[in-house]
Amino acid sequence: MPTVLAFHEVENVDHWLTSPKRAELFGKYDVTQIRTFTDPKGSNRVGLILEVPDLAVLPKVLADEQMPAAMQADGVRPETLLILEEAGR
Repeated sequence: MPTVLAFHEVENVDHWLTSPKRAELFGKYDVTQIRTFTDPKGSNRVGLILEVPDLAVLPKVLADEQMPAAMQADGVRPETLLILEEAGR
């Protein structure tokens, strides 16, 4: 199963960490092993490690009609989103 890293900034780190939106949306696409990360220096930068069933699923997740509302609810700054795919896949 491919691994994906995602980095972005949020309005409120504590809110983002406790929000159920991420699991709800990714669960529809069988994305698993969602691990969250925060900047130890206290910035609003956060990250995720995701296991996706297939890299072809990732564009579908990002294009999901619920994605903009989920990002807004979680305080994600969409313009800061950076996604990296595991090399060698």
